[in-house]
Amino acid sequence: MIKNYLKIAWRNIMKHKVFSFINVIGLTIGLSASFIIGLMVYYDYTFDNFHKDGDRIYRVVTDFKYPKGEFYNSGVTLALKGAIEEDDNFDVISEFYVERPLKVENRAANLNFKLPKFVMYADKDFFKIFDYKFIAGDSKSTLENPNEVILTEERAAKYFPNTATSEILGKTLIYNDSINAKVTGIVQNFNGRTDIVFQEFISHPTLLQTRLRGNIIGKNWNNTNSNSQLFVKLNENADKSVINSNLKQIADEHKTKEDIKYGEERVFKLQPLNDIHFNDNYGLYNWSGGRASKSLLNNLILVAIFLLVLGCINFINLNTAQAAQRAKEIGIRKTLGSSRKQLIGQFLGETFILVLISATLSLLLSKWLINVFSDFVPAGLSFELFKIPTIVGGVVLLLVIVTFLSGFYPAMVLSKFNTISVLKNHLAVGDKKVRLRKFLTVFQFTIAQVFIIATLLVGKQINFLLNKDMGFKKDAIVSVYKPLEERSLEKIELYAQKLLSIPDIKEVSLGGPPPASQSSNTTDMRRMVDKQEVYGEIQLLAGDTKFLNLFEIELLAGRVQRNDTVRELVINEAARKYFKFTSPEDAIGKTLLYEKENLQIVGVMNDFHQRSLRSKIKPMTLRGDWYRPRWSYFQAAHISLKSDSSENLKSSLAKIDVVYKEVYPGTDMRLEFLDETIAKFYKREQKVSKLLNWATGLSILISFLGLFGLVIYTTNRRVKEIGVRKVLGASILQINTILCKEFVILVGIAFVIAAPIAWYGIHDWLQNFAFKTNISFWTFLVSGFAMIIFALIVISIKTIQAASVNPINSLRSE
Repeated sequence: MIKNYLKIAWRNIMKHKVFSFINVIGLTIGLSASFIIGLMVYYDYTFDNFHKDGDRIYRVVTDFKYPKGEFYNSGVTLALKGAIEEDDNFDVISEFYVERPLKVENRAANLNFKLPKFVMYADKDFFKIFDYKFIAGDSKSTLENPNEVILTEERAAKYFPNTATSEILGKTLIYNDSINAKVTGIVQNFNGRTDIVFQEFISHPTLLQTRLRGNIIGKNWNNTNSNSQLFVKLNENADKSVINSNLKQIADEHKTKEDIKYGEERVFKLQPLNDIHFNDNYGLYNWSGGRASKSLLNNLILVAIFLLVLGCINFINLNTAQAAQRAKEIGIRKTLGSSRKQLIGQFLGETFILVLISATLSLLLSKWLINVFSDFVPAGLSFELFKIPTIVGGVVLLLVIVTFLSGFYPAMVLSKFNTISVLKNHLAVGDKKVRLRKFLTVFQFTIAQVFIIATLLVGKQINFLLNKDMGFKKDAIVSVYKPLEERSLEKIELYAQKLLSIPDIKEVSLGGPPPASQSSNTTDMRRMVDKQEVYGEIQLLAGDTKFLNLFEIELLAGRVQRNDTVRELVINEAARKYFKFTSPEDAIGKTLLYEKENLQIVGVMNDFHQRSLRSKIKPMTLRGDWYRPRWSYFQAAHISLKSDSSENLKSSLAKIDVVYKEVYPGTDMRLEFLDETIAKFYKREQKVSKLLNWATGLSILISFLGLFGLVIYTTNRRVKEIGVRKVLGASILQINTILCKEFVILVGIAFVIAAPIAWYGIHDWLQNFAFKTNISFWTFLVSGFAMIIFALIVISIKTIQAASVNPINSLRSE
C-alpha cells in the first residue's frame, strides 16, 4: 500500500510540474536559510558547554555607574580576591593576569618567539575551575611556586619542536630576557569550542618579577584593569542573591570621598561562563575571532522563519487552489472505501516527498551558502557540523514540522469533499478557502514590502554614516604603528624624519591613535565655576604640534601646544561647553585640574566624531607626550599622502614599507587606513544591510512565484469567460485589467499594512544612533510603486497569453 501511495504521489507531482516546481523552489529557499542559520545558532550557543559544572562557573566583572552613564570592565581590582576568600558560597576562587610577553626564548634550541598570544599568569586554583587534561605533570601541585609554566600541547610543540612530551618537562623558557620559567606541565587543548583560549600559563607569583610588582603588592582598591581577571566556581547550594549582596557591601565599604561626592558607584557582578561569548559589555580573550551577537542571531532566526513561512504559504495556496482538479480522484477513492484518515495520509505523503526533494537540494546548496554568508558565518563553522546527531535530529524535526504546516490544511480541505457532490460535478469553491488564499497572499506581500522598505532605509542610513563629514580629513591618510615590543621613541622619530624625504608624502605627525579609532583613553578633570565644582570625564588624544594640521581639524581659538612635551591642553567645543566656558576665546588661558595640577588651556578645536555616529561627541582634549622618557604615548606615525589614487597609493605604500624595514629590520609593518577604520565602526550595520538584501530578494522571489502560480490557476479557470468577453468585443488590455485587478488590490492592501510596521521597526533601530538620516516618505512610495509594477508584470505574463488565445478554441466545448 505504501508503495502504491508513493507511486500516486509521484504521478501527481509530475502531473502538475509548474506548481510542484514553485513549491520546491519556495521550500528550498526557506530550508536552505534554516539549515545555515541553524548551524550558526548551534555553533555560537554551544561555546564552553563542555566544562564540568559549567553552570556554576562565573567571571567576576566590574560595572561603573556615573550620573551620566555607565562603564563596563571585564576585570576587577587585584584586592577583590582577598575580600571574598572566606565566603562559603564559593567552591573555588581563581585569579589570573593577562600579560603578553615581548618575547619568549628557548635558548637551548636557539629559538626566539616575539609577542606570543594567549599568555596568562595563573594561580594554582585555575585548573580546579577549568578541567584541562594533563598529558604531563601533576595538576594537583602546579603553579604554586614562582618561575613555573604550563603549556598546551600545541604551544609546547611550537617552543620545543621534535621533542617528546615527556622530555619537555623540566626544560626552561626565558621571558623578556629576565624571567626563567621551568615547564612543569603540558595540557591538551580543549576539544570543544571555547573562549578560554589560553595556551601558556605562568605561575601567578612570577608577576612579582615583572613591571607589575608594585600593583601586585599594593592591591589598590581604586585600580581596576581589564587584564586582572577573577573566576569563581559556586557551591552547589550557593545563594546568588547573598553573593550579590556581599559583593555590593564590599564595593560600598571601599567607596572613595569622590565616589560619594559625585554620585559614582562601582558594582561587582557575576557573569555566567556562557555569557562571555555574547556580551558586548565585557571583553573576549581572542578579539581576532570576533564576537557573536545575540541580536544578529535572533534577526537571522526571524529571516529563516519568514522565508520558511512564505514557502509554506505558497504550498497551501497552490494546493487549495487545485482542489477542484483533484475532486473526482477523491470522490472515486472514497467510493472505493478510502477513509478520510487515509486520504490525509496520502496528501501529507505527497507533501513530504516535495519537502524531501527541497531538503536534498538545500543540503547540496549549503556548502555554497556557507561561503555566500561568510560575513555572518563564524570562521570555524563548516559543513561537517551536519554530521552531529543533534543537528541531524534538528533537520528531521524541521522537515516534519514543515510537512505538517504545508500539507495539513490542504489535506483537510481535499479529504473533506462530499462524494456525491463531487461525482455529480456539483463542487463549488468555498468563500472561506478563497478568503484564506487572499489572506495568505496579503501576508506574503506584507513581509516582502517590509523587507523592501527596511532595506532602502537601512541602506540610506549606512550611506549617511559612511559619507557624513567626521570633522577631520580621513582620505589619503595612513597610520603606521611601531612594533609593540619597541619601547624607544628615537626610532619612530627617525622613521618620521625619513618619511619626509619621500615625494609622495605631504606631511607626517607623531601621536597615539588617530582622531577616530577603537582605542579609548579617558580621565577626570574639574574646574570651579561660581564656587561650584564642574567635574567630568574627558577623553585624551595624544599628538604632536603637527597633529591638528595633518588631520585638518579647525582651531576655533588659541593655538596648539608649544612643543611635544609641555603640559598644555587643546580642548574641543564639547569640553568647552561642558566645563562652562562662555566662548572659545573665554577658555584660552583658563585651567582644568588634573591629578592636583592645574593645566592651562591654550586652544579650542572644533568638534569631530571620535567614535561612530551611534554616540554623541564627548569632551576631549589633545595633549602632548607628557610622560617621557618613562613612557611615550606616541605609538604611530600618521602620514598624509598627496594622492590616494590606486596607482599612486600602491607606490607610496611600497616606499613607506622600505623605510620601515630600514628602521625596524625583521619586523612586519602594521598599517591602518583611517577611512577603513571608520568603515569598521559600522561593520554590524553593513551586515544587517546585507542580511536585508538577501531576505528581500528571496522573499520577493518566493512571493512572486506564488503569485504566478495563482495567476496560472485563475486564468485557467476563467478561460471560457475570457473567450466570451473577446467575442463580445473586449480588448486584450481590458481583459488584462479585469484579471489583474484582484491581485493588484491584494498587493496594495499588503503595502498599507507593511508601511507602518516598517516605519516602526526602522524608527526604533535608528534610535541607536545619535546622528541619523530622516525616514523619507519617498522611500515608502518607491517601495509600493515598485512592488505593484513587478506584480503587474508577473500577472500580465500569463493573463495576456490567456487573453490572446482564439476564443473559438476555448468555447468549442462545454
